[in-house]
Amino acid sequence: MTDLVPTTCMRCAVGCGHVQRPVEQGYGLDVVRGDAAHPVNNGLACQRGISETADPDGEWLTRPLVRRDGELVATTWETALERAAEGLDTALENGPDSVAVLGSGQQTNEAAYALGKLARGGFGTRYYDANTTLCMASAVTAYYDAFGSDAPPPTYDDVPEAETHLVWGANPAAAHPVLFRWINHSSDDENSELIVVDPIESETVEVADHHVPLEPGGDLALARAVLARVIETDRVDESFVAEATDGFDDLRARLPDAAAAAERAGVSMADVDRLAAALESPTLVYWGMGINQSVNGTAGAGALVDLCLATGNLRPGSGPFSLTGQANSMGTRVCSSKGTWPGHRPFDDPIHRAAVAETWGVSVSRLPDEPGPGPVGIVEAVDDGIEAVYAVATNPVAGMPDATRVADRLEDAFLVVQDAFDSETVEFADVVLPAATWGESEGTTTNMERTVSRVRAATETPTGVKTDLELIGELADRVTPGLFEDSPEPEATFDELAALTAGTPADLSGISYGRLEAEGAVRWPAPKPDVSVDYRYYEGGGARAEGTDDDTGDDGDSTHVESWSFPTPSGRARFSTGQARPLPEPVDESYPLTLTTARRPDAYNTGVRTRADEPPVARVSPATAVALAGELGVDSSTFDALSGDDRGDRYGRVVSRRAALTVRVESDESIPDGVVWLPIHHPDVNDLTLPDVDPRSKEPNFKQCAVRLEAPAEREHSPIADASAYSS
Repeated sequence: MTDLVPTTCMRCAVGCGHVQRPVEQGYGLDVVRGDAAHPVNNGLACQRGISETADPDGEWLTRPLVRRDGELVATTWETALERAAEGLDTALENGPDSVAVLGSGQQTNEAAYALGKLARGGFGTRYYDANTTLCMASAVTAYYDAFGSDAPPPTYDDVPEAETHLVWGANPAAAHPVLFRWINHSSDDENSELIVVDPIESETVEVADHHVPLEPGGDLALARAVLARVIETDRVDESFVAEATDGFDDLRARLPDAAAAAERAGVSMADVDRLAAALESPTLVYWGMGINQSVNGTAGAGALVDLCLATGNLRPGSGPFSLTGQANSMGTRVCSSKGTWPGHRPFDDPIHRAAVAETWGVSVSRLPDEPGPGPVGIVEAVDDGIEAVYAVATNPVAGMPDATRVADRLEDAFLVVQDAFDSETVEFADVVLPAATWGESEGTTTNMERTVSRVRAATETPTGVKTDLELIGELADRVTPGLFEDSPEPEATFDELAALTAGTPADLSGISYGRLEAEGAVRWPAPKPDVSVDYRYYEGGGARAEGTDDDTGDDGDSTHVESWSFPTPSGRARFSTGQARPLPEPVDESYPLTLTTARRPDAYNTGVRTRADEPPVARVSPATAVALAGELGVDSSTFDALSGDDRGDRYGRVVSRRAALTVRVESDESIPDGVVWLPIHHPDVNDLTLPDVDPRSKEPNFKQCAVRLEAPAEREHSPIADASAYSS
């Protein structure tokens, strides 16, 4: 029997080790389960990650395709690659910014690095980004603001040490089941608790000790209300603030009145006080898309970091911990040159630019001088100079806001799509390059706590399919010959990447395939082969200098003081002063409901692996459901009992200013009045959402737009209810 092959799950960013075994005959996987030897998860695994790896839904891409006479038809690899190269070359004749590249958090570190090298050093385009900007850019910007560096200070090792687990705008029970198991287990300890801040009573709320249900979009106001109460009730860690931070007095002067801010957030002062008191204990503050995906995403994430700074929660067992969705979002941020050069080298620093250019063998002038406008801005530029788009392992026609407009723009460009599965974006492609997926590729990935581990192939790549790294190399050979000296191989590519990060905040230079083979996984920064940093910025204790006050304890032993060091100009952490921008699309008489979107436990990103061919379920409060029942002519007392053949009676339409979507409406007490909840995984949901972005992070405002509910019948519709019909 074939041996089990150790690898890393690529479903989410927890980074669980898996073992896989191929089928005895033919192609595919026979066994997938958690790897007991992997240091991240020690054998734990979620069923979704296992099933999506072993037996994903979706239509596989198995042959290269080109568009002829308006239709995609099968062709040879040579023809497909030549056609792709010709289209990219033609666009590049009008300058490097005539080509755009869209990458993904589903690639290995090696493929992400090679794609960035091709985009920035080969094409020289500033129009390059990845779908990770759609979910993590606000957290990234807030980390840079506070610490001068990206990625969370804490790690999974800090979870059992925390006494308060504050989950804000995230649902790890659905999105990160293995991590949530650790959080839940820790919060069960005596004197520990789990508090969730979320408009929705999510799966995480179901097991929480306390739920704070705020208004959608009220996160920044609530965080500022809590900080104001921390100050008013003398809960500031004055010693930490004085020794390790800058900007606290400026922030304090700008804080709103706590009661007024709580009212704007739709939260009681009792809940504000509960949160302020909870921060006195060692607290891990976790947040996700509910914070990041907002026009106030950077300010909101920064306000959560401020809570940690003000209360001294920047020690082991505490701190700000952003929860990453895509498997290799962290690796994309470190490796891919999308927002910084590899290793988080500053994009505009001439010394770092020179180091990158030298490694890649290109002139510094070849490198773009700024990172670009983000994915939404890139799509907007298709009508203003971009002529060709190369999309790798991403589905922008379903995954980006105002998706119909995205489709219209991409239809006007020469589009090369590289992916493992058919998708909405494939339907607009001029060339389709079928790529390998989980269990078929070699490389590494980086999870949300900065841990790098191996990805290994357990089964042969099918005929007609190549790996992302192979395809990037083959296109580079045709469009920018000499960028890669040889056909890029995973280990050699990783070695080049790791060497380029030496001496940077995200130093991988002490990591090698050999070390990963021996240790299973290694956290960065890892500047030497025997070094791996756990909690960042905290340097622990050092003896006080002799002759200073309190330099000895009562027993005569030398005491130790804590110290911190941050990669900022002052060496100190920085408080933020971000102010709330108005929500871009408030409700009104025509669109009286607020749409919010979120993950389901049983689905995957834009649904290419887990999609069912049926309308999505729109969850609304019982009051809104009753209003819908009246619109449909259904007795409201029987609405919740409808099932089986009657389910069709619960269909309706969610209508925004951009589109309308047929849905099945479900009454759910976990949804607040005035809100419509839809899953992110259905390909048509983002037809409804709006393309406004956070002005600094460029992350879209996915979590809030104005909609109404209508009956689906072909007749004159009126809104199901106005806001007064279901407000409490």
